[in-house]
Amino acid sequence: MVAQIISFPEQKSSNKLAVSFRFLLSLYAIVPLCLLVLWLDEFGFNFALRDMLPSSPTHFLLFQILFGTPHIVASNLLLVSHQDYLQAFKGKLIAMTLFIMVFFGIGSLFIPYRALYIITACWTVYHVLKQQQGIAKAVCRLPNWAFYLQLWLSVSAGIFIYMGIFLKNSLEPEQAALVLQIASVLTTALVISTVFCQRYVPSRLGIYFLWANTLLVVSSWYVYSQQYYFLAILMPRLVHDITAYSFYVTHDVNRHSEQPQNNLFRAATAIRLPVWLVLPLLSFVLTYLLQAYGDDLVNLLLQTLFSTQIYKAVTLGFLGYLALMHYYTEAFVWAAGSPLRRYIRFSGV
Repeated sequence: MVAQIISFPEQKSSNKLAVSFRFLLSLYAIVPLCLLVLWLDEFGFNFALRDMLPSSPTHFLLFQILFGTPHIVASNLLLVSHQDYLQAFKGKLIAMTLFIMVFFGIGSLFIPYRALYIITACWTVYHVLKQQQGIAKAVCRLPNWAFYLQLWLSVSAGIFIYMGIFLKNSLEPEQAALVLQIASVLTTALVISTVFCQRYVPSRLGIYFLWANTLLVVSSWYVYSQQYYFLAILMPRLVHDITAYSFYVTHDVNRHSEQPQNNLFRAATAIRLPVWLVLPLLSFVLTYLLQAYGDDLVNLLLQTLFSTQIYKAVTLGFLGYLALMHYYTEAFVWAAGSPLRRYIRFSGV
């Protein structure tokens, strides 16, 4: 979420809950924790944990249920459950839906799967790191050139780390080594850039944020280079997802706590479900149902009605569509002037 750079206007004084910058910074504690786990496993348990963990996070259903997909489901639920948001963005939503259908649907008949995968991977990394850099921008107050230098070095390094992890089984040894070398060069350049750019940051909290984002990429590179692929993805995934939920929950509490304004929150109020729990709980439940049973249910219906099946219709098709819509919409729904931003304020600066 919040791929758009955060700015401070458009805050509603009656908002009771605030997004805390200090809380968001605390999420980066996952980085030293994962490094500690790695070193304990390496020096104390002879890589036992590394051998136990799946070679890719996507091989671990629990990871998919807990990370990544739930916040994507939550962001889409937040939009479609509010009629005024649908009305405000309907033109963009329709246009993007048509683009996804044409480019990733019809285009898949002509564009190689590897090319589509790389495009999606680059967009994923950009989305994740743009969110973190955008939040840091509000605290660091970097000049535009310095912000974009940090952003693009982070994204470039992140893309090669991502490729090294998720394409490792399809890369030749020489290709895998080249990907790691490029990631190493870009990560080193990011560290040098951060040392140079920190002189423009006016506050200690801003410096902490600046280095937190850099160390997130550096640590992911290091953990990836040590072949702890699961941990390399876990760190940015956890920071990104909890940051996103902090915005969603803040929005819901500030909009619906006094008077529920749509059917979802009226139903939650009727069963006395706390406002802050509605979207997280529903998104995790839906993610589990879709991941565990979605494909089988759709194929059962298709087999019964049309004697045919579609490969991963839900886990690849539907959830893939939601992910792409999430990457697109989060670039503008939290921007200054958006109807969603009326329910967001910040604290801790």
